[in-house]
Amino acid sequence: MTTQTVLRKPETGADAALATLQRALPGAVHVPGDEAYELQRPAYRGSPAIVVEAQSAADVRTAVRVARDNELPLTVQSTGHGTLVPPDGGILLRTSAMAQVLVDPDRRIAHVGAGARWSDVIAAAEPFGLAPLSGDTPSVGVVGYTLGGGLSWLSRKHGFAADSLLKVELVTADGRLIVADQHHEPDLFWALRGGSGNFGVVTALEFRLYPVPQLYGGTAVFPIHRAADALSFLDHHADLLPDELSLSMVVTRHAPDVDGPALILRAVYAGGEADAEAALEPLYHAAGSPAVQRLRPIRYSEVASIGGTRPGGFAMFDSLSPALIRNLVEAVQDPDSGVNAVEVKHWGGAIAHPAHPNPGPVSHREVPFVMKIDASPNAVEELTGEATGGSFLNFLHDTARTHTAYTPDNLRRLREIKACYDPDNFFHRNHNIRPAGPS
Repeated sequence: MTTQTVLRKPETGADAALATLQRALPGAVHVPGDEAYELQRPAYRGSPAIVVEAQSAADVRTAVRVARDNELPLTVQSTGHGTLVPPDGGILLRTSAMAQVLVDPDRRIAHVGAGARWSDVIAAAEPFGLAPLSGDTPSVGVVGYTLGGGLSWLSRKHGFAADSLLKVELVTADGRLIVADQHHEPDLFWALRGGSGNFGVVTALEFRLYPVPQLYGGTAVFPIHRAADALSFLDHHADLLPDELSLSMVVTRHAPDVDGPALILRAVYAGGEADAEAALEPLYHAAGSPAVQRLRPIRYSEVASIGGTRPGGFAMFDSLSPALIRNLVEAVQDPDSGVNAVEVKHWGGAIAHPAHPNPGPVSHREVPFVMKIDASPNAVEELTGEATGGSFLNFLHDTARTHTAYTPDNLRRLREIKACYDPDNFFHRNHNIRPAGPS
């Protein structure tokens, strides 16, 4: 009798990874066809082979090690807002369940898990008269926003959200759980304050909170025919505005309670009503009498009601030239231009002059003006001919342009640090910074 040897087909990377993850993390692993997978499929923004719902830093370590051992690409999703690169065919690591928020009011510090949203932090901090450097959308996740820089209504007073980071707990490409701060892994800590998710999977953050005993803010709507005068004033006098005042001017085709195009002033002043009105008075003089005025004393949790502009396009400018101002005002008034709104925001203050002696690599701090443009791609291109070419990571969707979010020196240093902590570019499904090659 002849004995026949049966050769077993080797398991694929996904098969081996799935078996290991199901043993190590029972109940936390989902694959296509599972009820839990199909219910959440729209949030995945793609078709991952395996989804891991991490509950702890230990779960994150397991997922990273299994992905690496089985040569599967890893995508990290904190709060279900989607991913920059589709997680197709790999492991999608979700940290939404790690959403704990602890506030230390005496030290004015918040410690948050990887899945926390700004709404969670604001709710925990406000009873103590404190606020984080969150943006205009409270539902956004803390980690992605902060690692990308984080632009807040309080940034002119206190800097980017990344500037307020005190400590980061993360899992590195080799599966280690480490802490980076000013005294431990200082180069990595520098890179994390603006370098996005290139250096590990964040499991927790610690950052400063700020006292906000008084805030004054809201919107005012002005006639469109004064928009050019108001923007020209901003160009010539922005540096004279107090750091307590953060503002943007929105030239828009449609404004609340106004028939037709208008100029909307959005503003937040970190202080009382009298000081705020004194700071705003020169702007009122340039823009004229408002048709609608909704500026008032507010709580920090009300800042989100001020609104924002959909960033279909984003650009940075060293100045607001007469030609640029004329073009954007005319474009908004032209129904065939493809331009719905242009928001011009003044940076400066602590953004340009951070208190930290070694600030992270966030964007191009020295640029005084940035624009968010709600328009067709062709219209965006026509309006940004005078732009610097720089970008801001939080508003950048094109991963081929990641390099434009950094100065050349900062990008060079980021690549060197990447080579130390992730030389194989394991974390690449993101705004990727490639590791530097051998010198």
